[in-house]
Amino acid sequence: MAAVWRIESARIVAVVARMVRDIGVAEELAQDALVSALEHWPRQGVPDNPGAWLTTAAKRRALDYLRHQRTAQTHHEGIAQDLQAQQALTVPDFVDALDAARQDEIGDDLLRLIFTACHPVLSADARVALTLKLLGGLSTQEIARAFLASEATVAQRIVRAKRTLSEARVPFELPRGETLGPRLASVLEVVYLVFNEGYSATAGDDWMRPALCDEALRLGRMLAQLAPAEPEVQGLLALMEIQASRTAARVDAAGRPVLLADQDRGRWDRLLIRRGLAALSRAEALSQPGGPYQLQAAIAACHARAARAEDTDWARISALYATLMQVAPSPVVELNRAVAVSMHRGPAAALAIVDALRDERTLRQYQWLPSVRGDLLEKLGRRDEAHAEYTRAAALAGNQREKALLLERARRVRDHAAG
Repeated sequence: MAAVWRIESARIVAVVARMVRDIGVAEELAQDALVSALEHWPRQGVPDNPGAWLTTAAKRRALDYLRHQRTAQTHHEGIAQDLQAQQALTVPDFVDALDAARQDEIGDDLLRLIFTACHPVLSADARVALTLKLLGGLSTQEIARAFLASEATVAQRIVRAKRTLSEARVPFELPRGETLGPRLASVLEVVYLVFNEGYSATAGDDWMRPALCDEALRLGRMLAQLAPAEPEVQGLLALMEIQASRTAARVDAAGRPVLLADQDRGRWDRLLIRRGLAALSRAEALSQPGGPYQLQAAIAACHARAARAEDTDWARISALYATLMQVAPSPVVELNRAVAVSMHRGPAAALAIVDALRDERTLRQYQWLPSVRGDLLEKLGRRDEAHAEYTRAAALAGNQREKALLLERARRVRDHAAG
């Protein structure tokens, strides 16, 4: 039952939300259908098409809800919605009609649900929680565990998010024209936030949370199927597939982090790399200027194509980061460019870039700034300064594995300086 719900819940909520025009109500009605299944299936057996059964049950509950609403206030919009919903159920063979509806309308319904759950009217935390709940099929407890938050906090975020959408009268529709770009960017941001939290956990004892990477990949693949002509959707999917291919090599047997240059590339998942490169090719074939996700995917592809760390095309990576700085400038991108420059032109050239970032307000609590600077200083033989930077980076790190890695580098450079 849990597996069926994880697979089908987003589609069911999407279909019902189109009928009732309220995500919170749609989720409640879908949950009611699940409760009905828990009551009937043990006695009657699991149906051949569990998803169709649950959708049918949820639609019937939606009709009851709409009839009740019409009785309470018979305004024209309520009547129109009721009639539209009834038409969907007055066919001779409902299951066949449902299968047809799935083929013709389910894509639009899921897209509506994604764009609504990721609406910019919500905070980033609320968008992430609501998306994982509605589209990932995760329970509140699972989301709370993944982000190391209390279950009550996550539950409040989800409740507030649904209330905010309702009070703001956010329409359950696909954005069109000029509104599409910003809304799509919000959707992609949410999916990438989920992936990044799984790929490099910001806090806790684990370096990674692979379950979150899996959920982000599932959302990304769904979105790529629903919006195949959007290059940034394909670009984000490519980026996540390639990054996820390194999962097995990113930690050692004790769970300690293994940095990119030290990873056993034989442990990289070649299937995920092929999938990522294919998605990148689809993005590039759309013949539009590369966006941030497509450019980052191209950078990841440079690493994926290198059989050994020393084979990496750092000149191309440096150039791609320079382009990314033009498309989506940020101090973090510039810091990453500095790393590429250090590998291409040497640590001295990179240190000048990093030193120019030291006064950036947004990087003051960013542990990777002193970490990168420590690495460059170590390569330049300035070990006392490198030790101080690694120590400062460790103090800023929230993840325990990351903190231990940085403290180990600080100890190593200190011992080297003393020796």
